[in-house]
Amino acid sequence: MHTNKLEYTDEVAQATAPIYAKLDKQYKQDHWQALAPYIYEINRLKAEKNAVILAHNYMTPDIFYGVGDIVGDSLKLAQEAAKTKAQVIVQCGVHFMAETSKILCPEKTVLIPDMKAGCSLSESITGEDVRKLKAQYPGVPIVTYVNTSADVKAESDVCCTSSNALKIVEKLGAEGHKRVMMTPDMYLAQNVANELKKKGSDIEVLFWEGSCMVHERFTKTDIDRFRKQHGENLVILAHPECPPEILEEADYAGSTAQMNDYIVEKQPPRAMLLTECSMSGNIASNNPNVELIGTCQLCPHMQRITLPKILKSLQTMGEEVIIDPAIAERARHPIERMLDLSQ
Repeated sequence: MHTNKLEYTDEVAQATAPIYAKLDKQYKQDHWQALAPYIYEINRLKAEKNAVILAHNYMTPDIFYGVGDIVGDSLKLAQEAAKTKAQVIVQCGVHFMAETSKILCPEKTVLIPDMKAGCSLSESITGEDVRKLKAQYPGVPIVTYVNTSADVKAESDVCCTSSNALKIVEKLGAEGHKRVMMTPDMYLAQNVANELKKKGSDIEVLFWEGSCMVHERFTKTDIDRFRKQHGENLVILAHPECPPEILEEADYAGSTAQMNDYIVEKQPPRAMLLTECSMSGNIASNNPNVELIGTCQLCPHMQRITLPKILKSLQTMGEEVIIDPAIAERARHPIERMLDLSQ
């Protein structure tokens, strides 16, 4: 018989103690006592409802470590969504990620705790925009970032993520394509083009002029200031959605998964991630010997996902993500092609 799990009982304390051991530097005890009952009840309901929680790297540590079953970047979440045996997927990320899960798992119930968790990058392009691009550049393959709506994916030839974008474009080049159109992130496209040049490739990368409201904010002046503030031994890692001049000044550039791997393998004494700030807290919890300095750049859409909303989502089975089956079927092909090409 379960008592009121929104009280911090001895049972809740005992069940969540291993999680708090990892997060005790980030949450004071009184704050943790407010969070732990939600974590306990969410984990209980997951088992009861045969649900799995997919938590993106930008989720706050209480979600990432407390209730996330599958955690990682958008590529990993897409791959694992396609494999999961759970009947219910709760997507802790933004709306396009939940759509991707639904496209790959049409028979499953896909929930998102807040339907308003959108994405400035996704909202910068529509399916109609892609149709116009195809008319303007006939025969040029459309490589669409996963940070897009199902409607945009449905008009595209192949999807990509920040971790596999270069590989996808190179595979298209090997198939004989001399030009590709990358949508919607202009900085990811420009950074891929720069990498191709360094490798001596003659593939021309065309791009749509969209950008991420978090990553576009970083400037070279910021990097200079960070290095002065925190010393020359500061290792700066930048996401490929940042402008090209940022990647040139950074010590390493990569997707959220690649940045995580870099920290785990290299163990720099002090590091800063030029990406959504919540990820710094998640990496810090697993790497106690690395001083992670946050940038305080938070995505307001990612921050909409909270423990109370996740609990409500499981209790009410809302909000369910529904996609027109005709669009979902067409959108599935570029995602599956991405998964095949990124093997």
